Amino acid sequence: MNDTQKLVSDLSEQVSRLVKDELRLARMELTEKGKRAGFGAGLFGAAGTAAFFGAAALVAAVILLLALAMPAWVAAAVVGVVLFVVAAVLGLVGKNQVKRATPPVPEETIASVKADIDMVKERAHR
Repeated sequence: MNDTQKLVSDLSEQVSRLVKDELRLARMELTEKGKRAGFGAGLFGAAGTAAFFGAAALVAAVILLLALAMPAWVAAAVVGVVLFVVAAVLGLVGKNQVKRATPPVPEETIASVKADIDMVKERAHR
């Protein structure tokens, strides 16, 4: 095997390994973004549940206030407000998680592949 054939063979092996490594990196990056999106969606669901219970507690507070006019409504109102605060915090955290996960494009891998292509082009011109 002469030097040219060996160089072509080595280049072929290196390109193959590089492509496999880049695909593995892309898969890992997309998996991470998918996990963030799922976690953010779960937090949105938790925020909705907390808001539902907050509304139910406030309804109970109004019912207690009107029906009995007793201090029990204060406790129900406090619980309702606390649940709404929890819903707001969960909603904001969920929104940020979803925002961090989009767009679901392996940006780091794309940049790495472009750098690899530029390096191969540069070496080919030498």
